[in-house]
Amino acid sequence: MSKPTTTNEAQQLNLSVTGMTCDDCATGIDKLLSKIPGVESAKTSHSAATCACTFDPEVTSKEAIIATINATPKYRVGGELPGEIGNRGDARRYDLVIIGGGSAAFSAAITADGMGLSTLMINSGLPFGGTCVNVGCVPSKNLIRAAEAAHHARHPNFTGIQPRGVDIDMAQVIRDKRSLVAYLQQQKYMDVVKDLQGVTLLEGRATFIDPKTVRVEGKGPFTGLKFLIATGATTRIPDIEGLAESGYLTNETLFDREELPASITIMGAGYIGLEIAMAYNRLGSKVRILEFTDRVIRTQTPDISAEIEKHMRNEGIEILPNVRITKVEKRGAGTVLHCKCADGSHTELVERGVLLVATGIVPNTTGLGLDVAGVELTKSGHIAVTELMATNVPHIFAAGDVANTPAFVYTAAHEGKTAVQAAFGAPPRGVDYSALPWVMFTDPQIAGAGMDEVQAAAADIEAGTSTIELKHVARSIAANDMRGFIKLVRDTKNDRLIGARIIAPEGGELVQMLSLAIKHEVTVTELADDLYPYLTLSEGIKLAAIGFTRDVSKLSCCAS
Repeated sequence: MSKPTTTNEAQQLNLSVTGMTCDDCATGIDKLLSKIPGVESAKTSHSAATCACTFDPEVTSKEAIIATINATPKYRVGGELPGEIGNRGDARRYDLVIIGGGSAAFSAAITADGMGLSTLMINSGLPFGGTCVNVGCVPSKNLIRAAEAAHHARHPNFTGIQPRGVDIDMAQVIRDKRSLVAYLQQQKYMDVVKDLQGVTLLEGRATFIDPKTVRVEGKGPFTGLKFLIATGATTRIPDIEGLAESGYLTNETLFDREELPASITIMGAGYIGLEIAMAYNRLGSKVRILEFTDRVIRTQTPDISAEIEKHMRNEGIEILPNVRITKVEKRGAGTVLHCKCADGSHTELVERGVLLVATGIVPNTTGLGLDVAGVELTKSGHIAVTELMATNVPHIFAAGDVANTPAFVYTAAHEGKTAVQAAFGAPPRGVDYSALPWVMFTDPQIAGAGMDEVQAAAADIEAGTSTIELKHVARSIAANDMRGFIKLVRDTKNDRLIGARIIAPEGGELVQMLSLAIKHEVTVTELADDLYPYLTLSEGIKLAAIGFTRDVSKLSCCAS
């Protein structure tokens, strides 16, 4: 049990508690509360259905204590009883202070409100909702779908259908995108939080002035028992001579241009660069990609890179690997890119349209006063966290793109919830990304879960792979669209599926099934023996599983 403090005046909390059936229940509640830092004593009575608790208000709060009891499977606080209850009395003191306003922040605020906690969410930079809804997932996927509609109108897969082309009103496409963003930002974020009684929103940049206190652009100070840093990330801008002076765009600025660029040079061939390249090429821009490594999406195995490169080149996208930009300058109406090639030679490329930077992301940690708070960063500048999203400072947590975890909106939301549960005594489950599903929204889509064969080898796992080209999948044959493949990775010692990679039209719709198979240790033999509806793309999973032991080209349709 926590030792009584001598510097702060302890406060008494008297609660009615339901759900107890014996004296052992009361003892269990006492033991549970004794583990909360700041709780000095707890005396629970089964017969009276009460709990009397003394606590240090500078370390914990009555809301945190109530939330801990309510987080148990069967005990619930029925209400606060009369007694000498301390008055926190300062509107600038909160149980939880969240710095950030994106997916992790809102997930954390919803969780905290459900636990009866008082929460302050401080947001700056992008509007509330963060990257995903404002400048990331939502607008990019909307534009990708618009571009697909234009592409299929020009390029049907069937010889009996003659294309008549398509007229694109780019200004209207962007206006529709803005309307969608505004609608979802209001419906999924602002309308949600307005019903949370314990959550206060504040605009401005927060800075730690001591480990438990922040100021917000002259407002405050605001203190918190616990803090969650969820400030996200922004585009990493490379240090290249003349780049800033010559002008460039990022996804934040490109998606608001109502005029379609005649041409785009994209710096970077990660998933953001590839998604934008395919969308804007299909909308009518001439697109060129510059990549300083030897291939696109270097994070994936070479077969994935080669497959998507082939389809992008077939659509007219120019891809220049092993090119490093050393200097950028304006020259007349164009932008000159001074480049160094892999063989040491130099060349100049001229872009008369726009230059887009898509060279990865950098966590938003500057200006927060993390050094004052004592929060440690990784070499990449991310906040180092445990599986419970805890930092090296016991009362400070981090979640989302600012942390050294996978940078996806759904992982950020999961981490925000986990952080609050861990911070306030609810029994959380640590984040586990061993079977994490992910999708890149190129066309064909690239998706995966678990390990690839290179990662398996690095983990000293004896792995085998089976790859099925979509030309063997009846659904793809019938659709006249056989681009891509499905690859399964298994542990050869126990036949368990440990990973999968898919490159296929709408291939992302398969990956959740494979993620669950990995998570629940399904064997490849079980995947091969299962029943799959015909004709569906999912049948490719069965064929890939069969492919570990048989030549699927020798099988009939619906074969087992």
